Amino acid sequence: MLDLERQYKPLRQELLEALAGVLDSRQFILGGAVADFETAAAAQLGVAHAIGCSSGTDALWLALAAARIGADARVITTPFSFFASVSSILRAGATPVLADIDPVTFNLSPAAVESVLDTLHGASVRAILPVHLYGQVSFGSGREFGLPIIEDAAQAWGAGWQGKRAGGLGDIAAFSFYPTKNLSAAGDAGMVSTNSAELAERARMLRQHGMRRRYFHDELGWNTRMDGFQGAILKVKLKHIEGWNEARRTAAARYQALFTATGVAEPGTYPERGVVLPKEVPGAYHVWHQYVIRAPRRDALRDFLTARQIGSEVYYPVPLHMQDALRHLGYREGDFPEAERAAREVLALPIFPEIREDEQQAVVAAIAEFCS
Repeated sequence: MLDLERQYKPLRQELLEALAGVLDSRQFILGGAVADFETAAAAQLGVAHAIGCSSGTDALWLALAAARIGADARVITTPFSFFASVSSILRAGATPVLADIDPVTFNLSPAAVESVLDTLHGASVRAILPVHLYGQVSFGSGREFGLPIIEDAAQAWGAGWQGKRAGGLGDIAAFSFYPTKNLSAAGDAGMVSTNSAELAERARMLRQHGMRRRYFHDELGWNTRMDGFQGAILKVKLKHIEGWNEARRTAAARYQALFTATGVAEPGTYPERGVVLPKEVPGAYHVWHQYVIRAPRRDALRDFLTARQIGSEVYYPVPLHMQDALRHLGYREGDFPEAERAAREVLALPIFPEIREDEQQAVVAAIAEFCS
């Protein structure tokens, strides 16, 4: 699925020098390396503020807490995402309210959001948390709903919508730098971005146990600071991410051409005998964190690929409303048919900046053989 060595080798010396700089400075928590990364990251995203933290999950919680989303608040989000999209809402003390996905993008459906708001009459809904799944922006700013937008941009560094980048589309956003992400750390790390000075100040305060002054705690925050080593690594990689994202886009286009040439690509929304390819919707700039097809016999196809030593992954096999840990939310199977069908059909294929054409040809040839 991913070969991190191909990315690491050409950067090895530069990364080691960056780590040595942190050792020499002895600023292991936050410090100059993190501050430098935050400044460069904000500039690249076109936002006023970037706040480094310890993980993408903590970034989601920080974004919610900074926006004062807590008890008695409802937050609309998707049932088709990583667990943290919902668990962070619960951790903030709020209640997740789920809306179904668009079957083409797998992202939160604006029509479904509108339906939920109509059903609830807007009661206690304080925010919408769209997830930019697989590297494509969920929908624009969402201002038409008249609610704060908290972007889950964990998979979407560099993604855009009508010329504006993820991280600056809503009121506040959360990024993950988990090692498999497009922009990745050497461990766990995350970031909050916003154009609001007030939200940024609160996020900085909350990531250090609610301190504005050392040992004076204004609120109950948390220890969610970024390590200096991660800041140093991310600052180095930040210089390369735009090129890497373009390489992913090239790889995605190559998959499109290869699949089309085999005749197994089907034009509809749902697969019948072949596969349905992912689409970049008009107005979006997709950064292809994952290249996800739909297949009618997904599990059998995955076993077929594994037997041929071809990596694949399912993101995600169980929708959030069907997770045992979230049964208390009161949803049941059948409540979100698009998310449930996607969970049965989606399959992520290998994609990363350094993937070779012959490797992609092998993937497509194996899938074509399975479908024949």
